Amino acid sequence: MSFKEINISELSFNPFEKIGKEWFLVTAGDRDGYNTMTASWGFMGVMWGKNVMETVIRPTRHTFGYMENSELFTVSFFDEKYREALKFCGSHSGRDCDKAKEAGITPLFTEGTTAFEEADMIFICKKLYSQTLDLSALVEGEQHWYNGDPHKAFIGEIVKVLVRE
Repeated sequence: MSFKEINISELSFNPFEKIGKEWFLVTAGDRDGYNTMTASWGFMGVMWGKNVMETVIRPTRHTFGYMENSELFTVSFFDEKYREALKFCGSHSGRDCDKAKEAGITPLFTEGTTAFEEADMIFICKKLYSQTLDLSALVEGEQHWYNGDPHKAFIGEIVKVLVRE
């Protein structure tokens, strides 16, 4: 499969659909070791004058350690026909299996990080900021999102956008 780099200003899509309904894989690590997980929480926007993607990961997730120790991470968006692969990657741990192999997706080692050949669009992100969410800052009525450890937010500058040719 082949990708081409485009300027982020060429993109036109609904981020609420892309993130919240279609989901994505967030991946960190490289050829020597990586992990991926399905996510449906996050945002895109502008922070500190940079185009950014934010996602949140619980420290208990296997991907968390890779995010902590990597300068780069990727966000891979897929066509609906990969919904089962995304479900698999969101419900199985990379500690216990080779998620990519079992989900039927192929790692793409690029730019010193990892994405997937079957993706339609890939954001390569350079980590700018990370912080554990402060659950005491949740407004009344929103505490129901947490019954365990809080997520850590990772904000990355989108340094490259790749789309399927």
